[in-house]
Amino acid sequence: MKSVFVTVGTTSFDDLIATVSSPAALQVLQSRGYQKLVLQVGRGELKPEPRSSPAVAVEAFRFKDSLAEDLRSADLVISHAGAGSCLETLEEGKPLVVVINEKLMNNHQLELAKQLHRDGHVVCCNCSTLVETLQTMDLTTLKPFPPGQPEKFALFLDKVVGFQ
Repeated sequence: MKSVFVTVGTTSFDDLIATVSSPAALQVLQSRGYQKLVLQVGRGELKPEPRSSPAVAVEAFRFKDSLAEDLRSADLVISHAGAGSCLETLEEGKPLVVVINEKLMNNHQLELAKQLHRDGHVVCCNCSTLVETLQTMDLTTLKPFPPGQPEKFALFLDKVVGFQ
């Protein structure tokens, strides 16, 4: 069963949860062969009830000690642009759609997402373009992230947030 895992980390990003679980998004996911949508909703107000649309089963939870199993079993990951969520997903070798939270002030996540997109590792969008992005994305063009080099990622992050 092809599945999509959505994570907002420890934050609240209800716009992402609402958009990705909307009928339009579910229809696009189903048309692309996905049958299951798992939502990690964090501290958000929105927690969709488990349900099955005609072809996509939806599950939701707030937090777990580890998201490793959810990442491993996913065929596609949709994430906020948090560094931890992005790195964990890329290290797992999963295709990643990064959704920028435009409501954040001084958004270092935006810089991280844009750089990962420029380097060809992720597809990047915002909530208003997510459904169209899911429709048109070509995951075969994504480049693998170099494995096992946390110090390089730390340097990359320092550069993105302006510490260098």
